[in-house]
Amino acid sequence: MILSRHKAYTRAQSPFPMTKEAKRPVEHVEIVPAASEHATILANLLELYVHDFSEFLKVKIGADGRFGYESLPLYWSEPGRQAFLVRVDGSLAGLALVKRGSELSGDESAWDMAEFFVLRAYRRHGIGTEIAHEVWRRFPGNWEVRVMQANVSAEHFWAHAISEYVGEVVHPVRVEKNGECWNLFSFESKHSL
Repeated sequence: MILSRHKAYTRAQSPFPMTKEAKRPVEHVEIVPAASEHATILANLLELYVHDFSEFLKVKIGADGRFGYESLPLYWSEPGRQAFLVRVDGSLAGLALVKRGSELSGDESAWDMAEFFVLRAYRRHGIGTEIAHEVWRRFPGNWEVRVMQANVSAEHFWAHAISEYVGEVVHPVRVEKNGECWNLFSFESKHSL
């Protein structure tokens, strides 16, 4: 039985029908470099990402009802930045933004996973790990992944994904910057496509 504020419904009568689909294996994960003509799609996905992230970081929504992401245009105007769209079985599933230069350690040669987002429908199926591994293979060298200390589930995800990628446990280092506490994972990607 589904309860609403005014009335109890059986599932069949619910004003919000819920169909339970059988989970099928993912057939194809595609990580595509995003060109400037994809900026609107990325901006829309970033709204969902920032909304999720607002649980851990104080972000203000604008008068237009959007959070915004001021750095997005830099991914087509500055060298050392790359934006990716992620598709699963042809449908949009997330994004990855990569840039050269650390936000926390000061290492200008390190690759930084600036932003990483997978839609909730695709989480907990190994897709995020597959995406991260593919991105790291495309950019060999030193990497840093920073996670807000309050974001415990993300820390578990990154610890697993990184350790699986490098073949050994990688522990984060606690870093404080501008009053925020971060866990910083550092590792090397020796792979390239």
